[in-house]
Amino acid sequence: MILSEVKSALKTLNQIAFQLPDGTLVPNHFHVTEIGEITKKFIDCGGTLRNETVVNFQLWNANDYDHRLHPEKLLNIIELSEKVLNIENLEIEVEYQGQTIEKFGLDFNGENFLLTTKQTDCLAKDNCGIPAEKPKLKMADLTNQPCCSPDGNCC
Repeated sequence: MILSEVKSALKTLNQIAFQLPDGTLVPNHFHVTEIGEITKKFIDCGGTLRNETVVNFQLWNANDYDHRLHPEKLLNIIELSEKVLNIENLEIEVEYQGQTIEKFGLDFNGENFLLTTKQTDCLAKDNCGIPAEKPKLKMADLTNQPCCSPDGNCC
């Protein structure tokens, strides 16, 4: 989800809710403690120089149980961040405290913002010897010939 999509969604909401991948909601007294742009410069295992830039939201829970962040307040924070930090219309990454700081992608289902799982991956599979994934076959697509019988084709 990109920043402009978050802003559009916020304009339709009366309250903000973030849903974790397991279906539970982030407690409704969360704070958005940071909005920023993060650039990661790196070299992949194949030796290619890469840049990745995302807009980062950091969610935090405090003991402030009476706190509720309203959509128009978050929209104002986003717009201030765009203006002051020159943040572009990039993909959103959300940090949230789990066992450690966890990073999520972001989606929206019309009611809640969905924190989506992210996975590591090799970006240079062709350069570091990772074989291409074999195609998966359905058993129903295989022939119905018996295999290990006198009239079969494998014995």
